[in-house]
Amino acid sequence: MSSKGAEVPASKAVGMWRRPVPEHRACVHLRTGTWDSSKFCEMPDAHSLCYDFTILPKASPGQSWCEAQGQVDEKTFLSYDCGSQEVKSLSLLGEEVKGTRAWQEQMETLRDVGDFLRQQLLDLKLEKYTDRDPLPLQGRMLCQREANGRTRASWQFGSQGQTFLLFDSENRTWTVLHPRGRQMKEKWESDRDVTEFFRKISMGDCRSWLESFLVHWEKMLETTASPTMAPATASSRATAVMPSTWVLAVTMLTCSLLLGL
Repeated sequence: MSSKGAEVPASKAVGMWRRPVPEHRACVHLRTGTWDSSKFCEMPDAHSLCYDFTILPKASPGQSWCEAQGQVDEKTFLSYDCGSQEVKSLSLLGEEVKGTRAWQEQMETLRDVGDFLRQQLLDLKLEKYTDRDPLPLQGRMLCQREANGRTRASWQFGSQGQTFLLFDSENRTWTVLHPRGRQMKEKWESDRDVTEFFRKISMGDCRSWLESFLVHWEKMLETTASPTMAPATASSRATAVMPSTWVLAVTMLTCSLLLGL
């Protein structure tokens, strides 16, 4: 927020975190609390599924209090309004998978996460950290399948693009990156149900959805790549035919000379 009392639309706040976040031990700058996805991009044959949530503690009448966006391999494929439960497909992948069981399951889970984070935000009372209106809470869940089949998962929480708190789902460890994340850590780390809630969704549900979506995603990538191979094949065939053509031409010329034509 740039001015006192200004509201940040959930749709704008969601856009503050654009890229999916790799496993945090490799990619987060601990001093600044900002993320660098370059480490993830360097990993060959890795795939990721990421969901960005934005929760507004004081939404105006008619304003969405929660929005989520989903990305597969950094490509946004859905937008979801937790309040109205309206979902929008934002890509060809979204159109491909919206009739699947995984699509329906993720809608139900995204709604549960939105409700949970909203209640947690009210309990945490983050407004005590600022003299302005309460900041929106941003959450990001990521699951990543590496080339060897191993799955990593993590959560990050913060506001306005800055990360306050990290949760490593695999190791069940919390890392505070900003003083505003200390209260969240103290509350959530001591609650086993909360820890299991975050871990189950990221390590279980997210991984299952990723596997389901990748079946369609990889087929789409193959279809997209196929046309680029056709010219190369045609060129190869032309190259193979050229020697025979030249041999025929030389033979005809030689015969003409011998016959005195």
